[in-house]
Amino acid sequence: MNYVTFSVKVIKNSGQSFFPDGTSLTELIVQLPQVRKNNRKVILQLSIWGKLSYDAAKYYQPDDYIIIEGYISIRNINLDHIANRLNKQVEISVFKLYPLFLKSQQFI
Repeated sequence: MNYVTFSVKVIKNSGQSFFPDGTSLTELIVQLPQVRKNNRKVILQLSIWGKLSYDAAKYYQPDDYIIIEGYISIRNINLDHIANRLNKQVEISVFKLYPLFLKSQQFI
């Protein structure tokens, strides 16, 4: 399957939203850390559902590093140009989330 594990840097915490049935969703914009110079930045969108989304919304801020596990998928940003590969965005549905380096010390 498409199960992945990454260490990522949080760029933006988009906050938490709720569906009519009470399911919560937190979306994070993250970046894969790059060692090489002159490389394009790899930006990913994380979707965190359920109880784990409460923790993600509460504890993780920009510039924090986290380890994520989840399923990767590709979605179209612009539906008018489906054939164009530049209009694709990588999204990961997160099932496990671990702190790596946190800017704030809220877990201590």
